[in-house]
Amino acid sequence: MLNIPSIPKEEFKERVVKVQKAMKEEGYDLLLSYGNEAEPQYVRYFSNYWPSFETAGVLIPAEGDPLLLIGPESYTYASDRSMISEICRLKAFRESSEPEYPGHKLDTFNTVFERLLGDKPVRRFGVAGLPLMTIGVYEALAEALKVYGDVKIEKADDVVNKIRMNKTPNELACMRAAAEITAKTFDYVLENIRVGMTEQQVVGLALGKMHELGAERESYPLWVLTGKGSNQAISRPRNKKIEKGDMTFLQIGARVDGYASSIGRPVVFGKATDEQRELIEVGYKAQEAAIGMLKAGVPACEIAKQHVKNVTEWGYGDWLLYGPFHGNGTMEGEAPWIETSADFLLEENMAFCADIFLGSKEKEIGLRIEDVVVVTKDGSENLTNYPRKLFEIDC
Repeated sequence: MLNIPSIPKEEFKERVVKVQKAMKEEGYDLLLSYGNEAEPQYVRYFSNYWPSFETAGVLIPAEGDPLLLIGPESYTYASDRSMISEICRLKAFRESSEPEYPGHKLDTFNTVFERLLGDKPVRRFGVAGLPLMTIGVYEALAEALKVYGDVKIEKADDVVNKIRMNKTPNELACMRAAAEITAKTFDYVLENIRVGMTEQQVVGLALGKMHELGAERESYPLWVLTGKGSNQAISRPRNKKIEKGDMTFLQIGARVDGYASSIGRPVVFGKATDEQRELIEVGYKAQEAAIGMLKAGVPACEIAKQHVKNVTEWGYGDWLLYGPFHGNGTMEGEAPWIETSADFLLEENMAFCADIFLGSKEKEIGLRIEDVVVVTKDGSENLTNYPRKLFEIDC
C-alpha cells in the first residue's frame, strides 16, 4: 500500500480559481481560509500546509495570487510543503503560549492586505473557518480592517464548502487509498485484539499498522470504547481493560494526503447476548437502509427523516443523537450534514460518512457503524464497504 496517490499542484491552483469566481459572485474582496492543527481543512485545501502548534490561513484576493499566512516558527516547514509560493509570517498566528519573538521582523494583517491589494479598498471580507478562529486572531484582524472603514468580518465557510463538496478524481483516489488502508488496519486489529487489553493499547495497534501501510496520520483521534461508557458519541480511549462479555465499538480511520476515511463496527468479546445481537442488527439495518436511499437529486432531509422513522419503528428512537450522514473529505466530519433540517439536494461525487450512532443514557452502552460512501448518478459507491456481520472474538 505504499504507492500512495496525492493531489497535484495544478489542482490546488484550480481551487483558488474556483473560489475567486465564487468570491466575485458574492462580492468579497478578500477571503481568509483559516485553520489550526486539529482542523486544518480550510488551510490545507488551498495550500497543502497543515499547521503544527501554530494556526495558519490562506489569504485569497478576488484577483491575483494568494498568500499563505503562518506563525513565526514554521517558515522552513511551510516552505517545504506549501503549494503556495508566497509565505508570510504573522505574530497573530503564533502558538498559544504567546512568545514575543524579539528581533524578528514579522508581517501584520495590514502589510499582507497592502501586498495583495495596493490602494484598492476592502468592502467585503470573509473568513472560511470562522468558528475555529481564536479571539486573538479575530481582534488583530478586526483592528487591521479599520483602515478600510466599517468592514465586517463575515463567515464565509459556505463559499469554500460549496466548491469542495463534489470530489474530483484525484480526491477520490486519495479517499480510496485511505479506505483501503483503513480496512486493512481494521482487519489487523480484529486479528490481534484480546480480552485484557486496554482501549488505549488497541488504538496503538491501529496507529502502528496504518502508518506501516502508508497513512500520513489518523483521520481523527481514534477511539475504542468497551462496555459501560460506549454510549459516548465523541470520546477518547481510556486505560480501561476489555472484559469478557463486553460489547466494544472500534472506530478507525486513516488519512492519505489530507483525505480522511473511517470504519466503525461493534465487536463482542465472547458470545453476543440477545440484547447485543438485536442492537447490532438494528444498526446494520439502519445503515443499509440509509445508504440505499442515496442518489443524485434526492433531497437530503428526506433521507434523514426516513432514517429517524426507521430507527424509531425498530424500537431505538430514543437512542438517536444525529444522523445518518455527515460530509467526508479533508476532515472525517465536514459539511454538509444529512439531517432533518438539511435544505440541499444530493449531487454526484458528494462524499459522506454513513455514520449510525445509537447510544443509551440509561444503559450507558452504544455503538457506531460507519463507512465512507460517494453519491453517484444512480446510487452510491461504498469506498470502505467493510463487512456487516456479528463480530465475536473468542475469549
